[in-house]
Amino acid sequence: MTTSAERPTRPLASKPAGYVELARYSSLGRLWAMLGSAVREGRSVSLVRGDGADTCRRRIAGAALQNAAIFLDTARILKELEDAFVPHPALVALLAGDPQPLRTEVNAHYELRVDFVLALTARRDLIVRPEFRFAPIVRGLSDLPDDVPLEPRRLGRDELHLLVQRACGLA
Repeated sequence: MTTSAERPTRPLASKPAGYVELARYSSLGRLWAMLGSAVREGRSVSLVRGDGADTCRRRIAGAALQNAAIFLDTARILKELEDAFVPHPALVALLAGDPQPLRTEVNAHYELRVDFVLALTARRDLIVRPEFRFAPIVRGLSDLPDDVPLEPRRLGRDELHLLVQRACGLA
């Protein structure tokens, strides 16, 4: 990485759609510290397509969280099951109102990939666009149907901030 890639200096003019504010009145130093710490933690830090090396926006990938079924969007799964029911004991229990068997299955066989885009705006807002997803730890071990939408629920700002800090090795 070049120095300009490690320490971008041109903030985004405004907050793009899909981003969540993590902190107000942040600084380039804070962004640089998070990027540097992410690299030290072994995360992949890359430019966002279309951005120059001096733009204060980077994609950080490579972090994973085990036992993260608490973040599972069970409401979305229920909605999908109404349209096309797939018989599986954990899904039957979810339809009956008990999400615990599904959470146990997800905790045992899936991890939450914590990828995101981190940026700083001209108003000094530290912002993030989460790209979280559940992925199998080892393909084929879980007997959950492939078409079940294992998506994370919408997270609050504090939850996002903590997951971003953990991915960067700061929490």
